[in-house]
Order: sequence, then C-alpha cells, then structure tokens
Amino acid sequence: MSNLKKQIEILDTTLRDGEQTSGVSFASDEKLHIALLLLEDLKVDRVEIASAKVSEGEFATVRKISKWARANGHIDKIEVLGFVDGTVSLDWVHDAGCQVMNVLCKGSLKHCREQLHKTQEQHLADILQVVENAEKQGIAINIYLEDWSNGMLNSPEYVFYLIDNLKDTNIKRFMLPDTLGILNPISTGEFCRQILAKYPRLHFDYHAHNDYDLAIGNTFAAVHAGIQGIHTTVNGLGERAGNAPLASVVAMLHDQLKLKTHIAEDRLNTVSRTVASYAGMRIPQNKPVIGDNVFTQCAGIHADGDNKNNLYYNDLLPERFGRSRKYALGKMSGKANIKKNLEAMGMEVDEAVMKKIVERVIELGDKKEIITQEDLPYIISDILHAEKIEKIHLVNYSLSLTHGLRPTATVRITIGGEEYEQSAAGDGQYHAFSKALWKIYTQLDKPKPKLLDYSVNITSGGRTDALVHTTIKWEFSNKSFKTSGLDIDQTVAAIKATFKMLNIIEEM
Repeated sequence: MSNLKKQIEILDTTLRDGEQTSGVSFASDEKLHIALLLLEDLKVDRVEIASAKVSEGEFATVRKISKWARANGHIDKIEVLGFVDGTVSLDWVHDAGCQVMNVLCKGSLKHCREQLHKTQEQHLADILQVVENAEKQGIAINIYLEDWSNGMLNSPEYVFYLIDNLKDTNIKRFMLPDTLGILNPISTGEFCRQILAKYPRLHFDYHAHNDYDLAIGNTFAAVHAGIQGIHTTVNGLGERAGNAPLASVVAMLHDQLKLKTHIAEDRLNTVSRTVASYAGMRIPQNKPVIGDNVFTQCAGIHADGDNKNNLYYNDLLPERFGRSRKYALGKMSGKANIKKNLEAMGMEVDEAVMKKIVERVIELGDKKEIITQEDLPYIISDILHAEKIEKIHLVNYSLSLTHGLRPTATVRITIGGEEYEQSAAGDGQYHAFSKALWKIYTQLDKPKPKLLDYSVNITSGGRTDALVHTTIKWEFSNKSFKTSGLDIDQTVAAIKATFKMLNIIEEM
C-alpha cells in the first residue's frame, strides 16, 4: 500500500468495449451525448470512444465527437483503439481528428504465435514501427497488452521482453487487460506487484473483465498493488459478462481504499440511467450503487434501526449519488417502514389506524412484490372508509374469461346468515359478476342501487402489479354516495367496492 497514488485515473470505455455488449449499438448522437456526460458531468479522466477502421458510420461519429472535444478542451482525453498495422490505424485516427491511439498489442506469447504467426522479435519490431509513425504524425500512444493475464500465467518472460524493449519509447501508458476475465484478486495483486516492482517509473492501467464476477475484486487488488489507472464502463457493459462498472469502482476506490478520483458521484445515477436507456438494457434492481433496491430497506427491523441512530447505515449514503433512501412496503414491513413513508409524505395517523395499515400492507404484500409509497394514500383511504359492520358477506366467486365467449361469473353470498348462489354471463367480468349478484337480489325481492359512475386509478410507474383503486358512485333511495376498493386486480377492487355499498344500503 505504500506506493499507492492519492489520485486514481479513470478511463471509461463504454463507447468502445461497452458497445461490444451483445445487442448494444449506440446511435451517433447517443455516442456524442455519452461522451459529453462522461467528460463534463462525471469528470472522467479519459474516454475510449471507438475502434479504428470499424465502418464509415463510426468514422463520421468519431469525427463528430473529436470536433466537439476539441472545441471544449477535451481533445487529449478522447482515445481510439488502433492496431499494429503500420500507418493504417494511425491515418484513420488522424483523419478522424483525434490525437491519442491505444495500440492493441499481443500480451501473451500464445496470442503472438498462434494469432499473428510471428515471433516475439517480429511483433516487437512492428510495434516499434507504429510508435515511430505515431510520433511523426503527432499522435500520442498508449498500448494494450492484450491477454496480459494469460501472458503472466504462462509466458511472463514474453511480457517482460516487450516492456523491456518499449519502456524507453514515447509510450505514455501500458494497459494490462485481463482479456478473458480469468484472474482473481490474489493473482491480480501478485502480477501487478511484479510489474510495478520491475518498472516503477512507468504508468500502468488495469482493465478487468467480469467473467467470474470478480471485476471489482480484481480492480481493488490492482489498485491496492499500486496501479495508477483503472478502466471501467457505465453499468458494467462489455463483451460477455462485461467490464468493471464505473459506479461500483468509484464507490470502492473512495470508501474501501480511501483514494481520490475526479468523478462527480452525484451524477453517477443520472448518467447510468441515460446510458441504460440508450443501450436498451435495464439496470438490475439489486445492482450496487445504481440499482433501484440498493437504498431501499424492506425489513421492518432495518427501518426501526434507522430510527435509532442509523444503525443500518453504511458509508454508501444515497445522497452522495443523487438519490434518497426508501422504505419498501410489503409482507416483511413493520410499523417503522410505514412510519418512514408517512413521514416522507407529511402524514400522521393514530395507533389504531396504523395497526390496520400494517395488517393491510402485509395482506397486500402477499399478492405483490413491493407496495410503493404512491400506493399508501389509497390504502389509508380504503381503511378509513371501510364499514365496521357487515351484514352481507361474500363467501366466494368464480370469474371466467374465454376467447370467443362472453365472460361468466358465479357468486355465493350470505345475507342474514342464509347462503345464496347465482351465475350469469355479461359483457365483462364485473358486468357478469353484477348480473349474478342482482339475480340473488331479484330472487329475494330486495331493492337494487343504480350505478352512476365507475372510475379506476392506477398508481404511476408503468408496473403490471400496481395497486388499482376503483371508485364507484351509486344512487339508492334518492341518495348518492361513493364506495371504493383496493387490489392489484381491477375487477376484484370493484367487487370490494360493491360489497361496501351493499352493507351501506342495508342500513338505509
């Protein structure tokens, strides 16, 4: 740890390595916007924006980004991946208006021999020629030692041979990728320490892949060993299992290693969601730092602990990342969770109502994963307007919806202790239910109310399991009144509202 730098340099490769995610392809304007967000909002040190020679469309996009970068003082912060191909990649990068190229060299003897069919001496000569050509064109050079992890495992003498013969050139950074994601924190730390001990004056970056879900652990180990630069992607995008996710890396560096970066933490969440939208890939709800559930307490004991000197807090405070702590409502909720949500809405209820709210939340929580804060007012309203005495009880019902046939319903109720059952078909499930119900009332010669209005309110968020609040306006004995029902199913909510009405008219 003694050789750690206080400031860690971040290169984000969302626009190059991240776009290699299966199914992800950013439009030209999206790439420009992401580059802007990374450099100006997040304050990332460097951004790798593309690979040379990909397509004419990519060339046009890189020219657009480089033009913007040059006009805004960022031209030295944008980098393009190039190849050991004489001047071909260099010409492409130069014509696109960029001035930094990351040369993809072979970092293992196996890749050198079996992919290039060259000796290490031949490959070195080719690299040196690119370095010389770059200097003539005024293009700064970093090099990737592709498959470096396998190189250190199986041919470390080859790795040292390359660096020994390149260390005195104008190469600015040597980038060490775990290309196939095969390392673990122990081997990463050991290999990085070997490299740094042998070449203490060179700048090294570490580039992790997440095949074993160890990208963050390996990045930790690399920085702990003294590596000066780290590669990331927004949301961990990248080939196969992806790369080290930017938000998690930043949190780890700041909190676990107590190191500094230039990253603006409070912009991470917004940028992550923008990139997710462009990529068409949702952020997992439990993803650290940026997932929906990360700052949401579900268990009531945690909310209770938060009320008692923040017993369940850690250093990952949501406010750091432009977020706020939430308390989920569900079958595991306790009074503390509900109280936290009520406080957030500026509401107070007495203990009797609170007890009923807890019971109702648990009941509803058995039907759906999470009840949102937006659901809570409907739950409270439903409880406050519930009738205490029920003379008419719903025993059970069956609803049938079949393609090509009219919906049907069978209803069984008790009135005054006597049980009655009827069936009917209708134009919809609730219509069929109502017709079966009114058959019973006709059989008993009981008066029926008139339905004046029927409204449905679904809480926001676009979720298929959102709570439905159904309100029905009735007229009976020249009086009009409303009843409401709450459920995740619209028809069930309407049925609940109907039985509240039946018990009201029994008293009229």
